[in-house]
Amino acid sequence: LGFLYYSAWKLHLLQWEEDSNSVVLSFDSAGQTLGSEYDRLGFLLNLDSKLPAELATKYANFSEGACKPGYASALMTAIFPRFSKPAPMFLDDSFRKWARIREFVPPFGIKGQDNLIKAILSVTKEYRLTPALDSLRCRRCIIVGNGGVLANKSLGSRIDDYDIVVRLNSAPVKGFEKDVGSKTTLRITYPEGAMQRPEQYERDSLFVLAGFKWQDFKWLKYIVYKERVSASDGFWKSVATRVPKEPPEIRILNPYFIQEAAFTLIGLPFNNGLMGRGSWTHNIQREKEFLRKLVKARVITDLSSGI
Repeated sequence: LGFLYYSAWKLHLLQWEEDSNSVVLSFDSAGQTLGSEYDRLGFLLNLDSKLPAELATKYANFSEGACKPGYASALMTAIFPRFSKPAPMFLDDSFRKWARIREFVPPFGIKGQDNLIKAILSVTKEYRLTPALDSLRCRRCIIVGNGGVLANKSLGSRIDDYDIVVRLNSAPVKGFEKDVGSKTTLRITYPEGAMQRPEQYERDSLFVLAGFKWQDFKWLKYIVYKERVSASDGFWKSVATRVPKEPPEIRILNPYFIQEAAFTLIGLPFNNGLMGRGSWTHNIQREKEFLRKLVKARVITDLSSGI
């Protein structure tokens, strides 16, 4: 979900520069150099190929549309041998042990945020999905973006059939249920993207912060401790001063996944993540190419045909 969230979220479109002299070798998860059937990032070139024999056999008895435990992960590994999931989706009280995220400032890490994160987690005290979702042997997930591509597609009931429905920022629901559904499991956002009216929040959803700058963690601490939010705290637009969620309903997205999506899956350079005053950018073309690879290989399904 974190990988897809990074690719689905659109901000200010400044292009990343590439070093034309760089040489990139692709390695699998064991550190072995991959062959010519893989591209420079390590993705299988022929994404139209049939399922690997072991996967075809393992999932042969599942009906069309059924939830297949471990299927998406196994298929992702088949087309991208470097794929791994070593980190939890949300930050927990062991967040300091993840060296990868300690080395980078937000959005790719937590450098300089230890005390704020510790203070937040000491109050939220929940680091996983809900017990009901955690108990499911298999979970079908869908991410609903903010664009108008769903208009008049009547996909609402199909979206609501998924176990986990992720919505981004202030994507509206009320009044648009026919097209976007009514169910929300996770709402992933940051201060400027969060809904500002408490009545807009879904009662049963988890609120997930994606921290893109240090002020975002400071803002979340204000929210969790129900302190006054200052509009002059370095935000580029007005932000929510209250989120109608109790601390156990709040999570922090592990920046490992944003980092992995940017550097490993999309192939953005390590040294260009931060621009002026801590802002950061997208390479929209590369992000689309990444998502199209996943659709073509059937790792994900594009219900809206918008990719």
